[in-house]
Amino acid sequence: MKPIALTMGDPCGIGPEIVLKACADPARTPCPVVVVGDPGVLARADRAVRTGIALRPIASIDEAAYEPGTVDVLHEDALPDDLPWGALDARAGAASYRYVHRAVELALSGAVRAMVTAPINKEALRLAGIPHPGHTEILAELSDTDDFAMMMATDELRVVLVTVHQSLRTAIDALTPARELDIIRLTDRTLRHAGLPAPRIAVAGLNPHAGENGLFGREDLDIIAPAVAAARAEGIQADGPLPADTVFMRARAGEFDAVVAQYHDQGLIPVKYLGLQHGVNITIGLPFVRTSVDHGTAFDLAGTGAADHAALLTALRHADALAAPAAPRS
Repeated sequence: MKPIALTMGDPCGIGPEIVLKACADPARTPCPVVVVGDPGVLARADRAVRTGIALRPIASIDEAAYEPGTVDVLHEDALPDDLPWGALDARAGAASYRYVHRAVELALSGAVRAMVTAPINKEALRLAGIPHPGHTEILAELSDTDDFAMMMATDELRVVLVTVHQSLRTAIDALTPARELDIIRLTDRTLRHAGLPAPRIAVAGLNPHAGENGLFGREDLDIIAPAVAAARAEGIQADGPLPADTVFMRARAGEFDAVVAQYHDQGLIPVKYLGLQHGVNITIGLPFVRTSVDHGTAFDLAGTGAADHAALLTALRHADALAAPAAPRS
């Protein structure tokens, strides 16, 4: 079986610690894993987490041995020993980008079956001169993907975002019927590939009560409703716009398979409320499977050994499942 590429994340954050904990945890998915990161940083992190796992630096994925009690580390340029825990650093931002870049190359070449990413820091990326606001945009550019979106998922709820890392004011301006329809289509294709023969997709309204027939704004009538109608005309089981204050509860109860949310906080608050250790960030539309934890670099915990790796285990489990052949459809 081909391995999963697991990027180390920002070297100054909790990424190195949770990567080690996840690799050493007997509950980890049995799929082999190759870590893309820095052996020196991981060795220093292990002095905090004390997993006892052996680090095996490799220059090529062909050298990976996947031996029990050992983690193969596909390394880039070595980072300096004085890199601090829990601090913004341009060197860390540049390194975290290099890890993602290498993992994308492996995924595009077919050398790995999926990639899972530990958290990176947006400010550190910016200090390193990298303009992207997060993983999603980096992955889209590196894979030359135009039609993509962020899906946040737990075992109880799936949410896909129409807009992601931008201000609320510009997010509203970015909403168009064409963009709404693209996201509904992409959500439908993703769920069908995952084995759902006829996904039920709810589309959350933008305004209170989904605009109350124009009383609280016309965006729901003029932007979202036409996209839902067009999707239904294509045979997609889409419903909306639906009031956002109840639609997530309805989806969690089983009425819908996914909710399309209009902006970042509208969609992510319900998912994160269910527990950060259960949430997984899935970039849909890419030519490979990519999942990630649903939390940040947690600089306040970095180097203490206290960071919880449960979310990373969940991300690995989802990546392994999504990379499996699609289930038969009825």
